[in-house]
Order: sequence, then structure tokens, then C-alpha cells
Amino acid sequence: MTAARGRGRPRDPGTDTAILNAALELFVERGVEGTSMEQVAKRAGVGKLTVYRRWKTKEELLAQAIEEWVRAEVAPSAADVYAMHPRDIVERVLPAAAETVSRADYRALVARIMGSAVSHPQLMKIYWEHYVLPRRELAAAMLRRAQQEGAVAADADLDVLIDMMAGAVTYRVLQPDPPDAAEMLRYLTAVYRQAGLY
Repeated sequence: MTAARGRGRPRDPGTDTAILNAALELFVERGVEGTSMEQVAKRAGVGKLTVYRRWKTKEELLAQAIEEWVRAEVAPSAADVYAMHPRDIVERVLPAAAETVSRADYRALVARIMGSAVSHPQLMKIYWEHYVLPRRELAAAMLRRAQQEGAVAADADLDVLIDMMAGAVTYRVLQPDPPDAAEMLRYLTAVYRQAGLY
């Protein structure tokens, strides 16, 4: 016989991970409207109550699932940006970035998040605050360093330059016949070179 759990016992992180992974998978497959707490519980192999005890709504659950995903995604640290030359940073992160953005699950997730921007703005808010803005800040720091070294024009509008870089990558990622990792690496190298960072 299993002993009853005492009140206040810490949650099992393995259960949380299983639920978050299931939620993300279902979101990518079916979108917000096609995902329910019951489906998440079933896929995670837990009871419905286990999910509801942790998250009140599926929007909260999906927002955290997206946040966990973006936290794990590869990006240079702020310390790297200030300690290393922009070219060295780009050279180090570009192969992993090309692998990531060429994956079908990455493309599907980005498409789902963008498609949910109007109907479920909280998801876009989480993605923007926890994924987009930190990467924009790092890109801006790298571009300022490149400006100091003369690789980027002193009067360049860095916000516009970052928009152009991000937009170029998004355009390639979401096109009907997206590039594979090798072609994406070639393309990202060209984008960063045109921006003055490589």
C-alpha cells in the first residue's frame, strides 16, 4: 500500500515536465483552440486534476510551456556579448541556430504563436518578452560594438537593422519550402555579413 502524500509536499518536477511537453506538442499540432487540459493530461499520462492543480487555464499552461521552450533554446549570453568579438559570437552560435530554425517543430511553433497573436495575445506577449526582446537586446549590443569598430555605419538605425535581420530569418523559416540546416547556415551567414556582424 502506498503511503498518502503529506500536505505541502513538493511537486514532482518530472510530472511538470511531462505536462509542459505534452502541452507544447498539442499546441504545435492543433493550436490553442484544438488543445484542451484533458488532452494534455491524457498525453502526459496524468490525471486531469493534476493539471488543474498546477494551471488554472490552458492559456496559462501553454504560456509556461512556450516560456520553458524558449529558455532552453541556444543563444549567446549577455556576458559573451560584452566579452567576445561579435564575429566570434556569430561563428560560435550560427551552426546551432541554423539547426534549430530549420527544424519542422521550430517552424510549426513559431507559426502557431504568430497565428495566435490576435485570438490569444497573452501567448504572443510571453514569446515577445521572453524570446524576442532578450535577443533584440543582445543583437543591439553586438551592433553597437560593431559600430565602434567601424563595421556598421555610425548613423545606422539599429532597431531597423535588427528588424531586417529578424524579418529575413522569419521569412525563410515560414516559407512553404524552407531551407535545410546547411542552406540555413549559408543564409544566416549572409544575413549577418550584410549586417556587419560577420
